[in-house]
Amino acid sequence: MTITRRSTLAAGLAAPGLLLAGRRAAAQAAFPSRSVRVVVPFTPGGAADIAARLLSEPLSQKWGQPVVVENRAGANGIIGTDVVAKAPADGHTLAVTSIVHAVTAPLYRTPYDTLKDVPAISLIYSVPLVLVTGPDYPANSLAELIAIAKRDPAKATCVGTGGLYCAMFNMMMGADIEQIPYRGSSAAHPDLMAGRVAFIVDTLPATLGHIQTGKLKALATPSPARLPQLPDVPTMGELGFPDFIASTWGVMLAPAGLPAATATRISADVAEVLKQPAVKDRFAAMGAEVIGSTPEEAQRFVAAEVRKWTDVAASAKIEKQ
Repeated sequence: MTITRRSTLAAGLAAPGLLLAGRRAAAQAAFPSRSVRVVVPFTPGGAADIAARLLSEPLSQKWGQPVVVENRAGANGIIGTDVVAKAPADGHTLAVTSIVHAVTAPLYRTPYDTLKDVPAISLIYSVPLVLVTGPDYPANSLAELIAIAKRDPAKATCVGTGGLYCAMFNMMMGADIEQIPYRGSSAAHPDLMAGRVAFIVDTLPATLGHIQTGKLKALATPSPARLPQLPDVPTMGELGFPDFIASTWGVMLAPAGLPAATATRISADVAEVLKQPAVKDRFAAMGAEVIGSTPEEAQRFVAAEVRKWTDVAASAKIEKQ
């Protein structure tokens, strides 16, 4: 058979493409070919860290490879997330992070693009929030709190713990209240109970016990529906603020360029693990509801959260640091 110059050239041009396709197929088929590292960009003990550790053992059993959780805390989650953004896109380096991932996008100049460089591949859990005041605070409803905030903002101080909930309150309610910073919500609870600060939007697990004992007073929840643990507490939507919907959540990220088949497999395996009764019960014990999703669903969710908190930051005139 005569091999023409044209056919030889065509074969040469096709070879790199075939080689790249072959490498991609091999990478997909090989996952996981070694241990999988799950980076948590926070210190141990938080919800994202607990979630990563709850998933690690079942995923290790499913994949036949060790799944190792590594805490890389610092800079509001940016340091650990950047590690994953710069890792090879083969599925062997992942991240489990929280709502902080979306909130940092409008607040900080990150070394990575939040949506493009570390796309979300699986929603893991959601934790509901509650707006609470101290037991003796003069507002017994959201309407009364808003009235105080507009009449005398100094008496409606909001506890801020690094999020944008106070700014969201101002934007939605047309108020101009001051945010009082605390290192964590638990540090603010004594001041809330004593009436030194007015209110906080905090997680259900952190506040439920205090609400049940009367040490804190629940006025509303920014959840889509009433919480079964607090059936008498109305939602923000019921009170006339349907756009005030917020929760804290956990999501798995991967480096950009992860083959679609690998991303789909990982997300499907995570969703399957989340259905296990023992795993669901462990999440429920920390006040979280398991989710499980496709990569497309996870990415759409995070993109919507980034847009929401970008609008809140812009409304509050918060400049990127």
